[in-house]
Amino acid sequence: MAEGDNKSVNQFAQETAQLEEQLQGWGEVILAGDRVMRWEKPWFPGALMGAVTVVFLLVYYLDPSVLTGLSCTVMLLCLADYLVPTLAPRVFGSNKWTTEQQQRFHEICGNLVKTRRVVGWWKRLCTLKEEKPKVYFASVISSLLAMAWIGQQVHNLFLTYLIVSFLLLLPGLNQHGVITKYTSMVKREINKMLKQKEKKNE
Repeated sequence: MAEGDNKSVNQFAQETAQLEEQLQGWGEVILAGDRVMRWEKPWFPGALMGAVTVVFLLVYYLDPSVLTGLSCTVMLLCLADYLVPTLAPRVFGSNKWTTEQQQRFHEICGNLVKTRRVVGWWKRLCTLKEEKPKVYFASVISSLLAMAWIGQQVHNLFLTYLIVSFLLLLPGLNQHGVITKYTSMVKREINKMLKQKEKKNE
């Protein structure tokens, strides 16, 4: 068992080192983005939402076709991939790269590797399908029906805007304990409801 754990740890360390090497030219930009995503300054969430809103308003105004939108997105990514490693050292000054920044960059790359390797939700779904097929069927069908209904009620672009905004705000919400606060509130309420139900049954 310990040998398997060591192998997994070594593989994780190797994947993290490879990702660090691949993203080395993006280091300063990734660290700046990380500071914004974790809301190191109080105005960062507003700036983040403002930027996302401007991008989505531009897409709404231009109303490009799917093919045009896809090709423009890929073109911007290619330009960024070419220009960022060249311009970032001049803008941020690579000679100021500290051990603290290197440590944070290593943590970010490790988190990206973990995220890339996460397939836990899929495994849990497969386990649920095998162990409780009726619960699996009911939960999957009801979730998909709810998603279909929401998709029918809300405009595609607005729904995408809400999802992107939530995903971009998620690290900051997590960093500042907002998610923990509200999930614990929900858990308390559910526990109260369960206790009340148990009392009624007695």
